[in-house]
Amino acid sequence: MIDDDRPAPSWAGDVSAGVDAWTRRASGPAPVVPERPRTARRSGRRQAAPPPDRRTEVPEADPESVARKILLDQLTGQARSRQQLSDKLAEKNVPTDIATRLLDRFEEVGLVDDGAFARSWVASRGAGGGRALAKRALAQELRRKGIDDEVAREALDEIDPDDEEQAARALVRKKLRTLTRVDDTVATRRLVGMLARKGYGSGLAFAVVRDELAVAGRSSLDD
Repeated sequence: MIDDDRPAPSWAGDVSAGVDAWTRRASGPAPVVPERPRTARRSGRRQAAPPPDRRTEVPEADPESVARKILLDQLTGQARSRQQLSDKLAEKNVPTDIATRLLDRFEEVGLVDDGAFARSWVASRGAGGGRALAKRALAQELRRKGIDDEVAREALDEIDPDDEEQAARALVRKKLRTLTRVDDTVATRRLVGMLARKGYGSGLAFAVVRDELAVAGRSSLDD
């Protein structure tokens, strides 16, 4: 017989609480789970990388080999002056003694030749070249490239004065076609100024401009 006078258990009215109370009584106390030994916890920090294997390390490049490659790359497809190459090596922090030794060696075998460089520069940018520069302008450019004045003079002396005058006339004729809307005085000043910027002397410049204006049926400034 069920004794209805027994006090109601604490979980009465709550099924889930009753199930929990019954299972605890049936199974006894919950086993104690041993705590895992503490290890290095995972964190946002990366673990230290293993030490490098010295056997696989690539040895540092030899400075002289690096400098030689720089020079060869610079000379590929284009001649350069010794000063240009020296500046490039300095820019790459090549020691001065190594740079000097290599440049001397390159000169001995003909890979660096300031005389040949000057002649090539004059031929490509002078009277017969695309820029039609006169001697004075070419001399300034060669000086900026580090070419010795005597070496530059030898290359500039090869320019034929007649070729230089013909180059000046060609420049004036080409420019004159763009000056049809300006008066003769303005045209004269612009043409002479153009020749002066290209290194032509004032005497030659005025003579050429006067002649070409006359051929075009126009008058020059001094007329």
